[in-house]
Amino acid sequence: MTAQSGTGPRRVLVIKLGAFGDFFLAQTAFSAIRRHHRGDRLTLLTLPSLAPLARLSGLFDEVLEDPRGRSFGAYWRVRRMLRAGRFDRVYDLQAQSRTDRYFWLLAPGPWPEWSGTAWGASHRDHYPGRRKVPVIERYTRQLAPFGIVPDAVPDLSWLDADTGGFGIAAPYALLIPGSSPGRPDKRWPVERYGELAGALAARGITPVVLGTAIEADLARAIADTCPETIDLTNRTSVPEIAGLARRAWATVGNDTGPTHLVASVGCPTLGLFCDASIPIHANGPRMVIHHRPSFADMDAAGVLAAMDALPPNR
Repeated sequence: MTAQSGTGPRRVLVIKLGAFGDFFLAQTAFSAIRRHHRGDRLTLLTLPSLAPLARLSGLFDEVLEDPRGRSFGAYWRVRRMLRAGRFDRVYDLQAQSRTDRYFWLLAPGPWPEWSGTAWGASHRDHYPGRRKVPVIERYTRQLAPFGIVPDAVPDLSWLDADTGGFGIAAPYALLIPGSSPGRPDKRWPVERYGELAGALAARGITPVVLGTAIEADLARAIADTCPETIDLTNRTSVPEIAGLARRAWATVGNDTGPTHLVASVGCPTLGLFCDASIPIHANGPRMVIHHRPSFADMDAAGVLAAMDALPPNR
């Protein structure tokens, strides 16, 4: 049985948990769903760490925070949120085993229209090799039955900040040498970043390293090779990263959240990928993928040449 909220605006839920970078890769899907449901009440269920960004975007009428626990109590809280929302339609963009369970938390019904991978969903999006399809293509396929078409590139015009307080003169290039702590195989060797920083500085382009506190050692290693490097690890908010990106000459970074953010705001971005990142998930109007099967086959000279070929910043 399908839930209905009457003849007024529909209640629509989007589910997107996942990592920091996944949030920005989902922006084109978010915007397309918002356009399609103009006039309806649109809610996002996401991680507490991503909720402030979702609210800042202005795309959602309401943002709910997923408790993320695996206890009975955590799942019960999710059930109460889902039932209290009385949603007419759900787009489960996370579409993993955890959120498949959310569908069944609504038992004994009524159920909303549900787009996702859960068995029994009204619009089940399940096909061989689904997890091997790049995420942007996956969203496009999942939303197609509803006539929803994501844009080619995201619109993050809502995300910016004044970066004058950092005192960084143009031109400068952003370096993002980190990755998820559990995926060091996605990191181009820090020694190569040091070589690249030196080559940029020799041209009069200031290298600026971004990252969290866990990348501080990487920033120090780069600065040891190139003293002109500016270390901003653990010193920037998300809007400030976006602001720096909008004014940068270019960015080079690994397959990690800040790289996807910088690319999404339109900075000329060179994404460094080896076969540890297959399929390759990327988005942005000026992003170019620089891929080698192994990072051992990727040198600083080749990366610099690829940066020179990037589309220029506005």
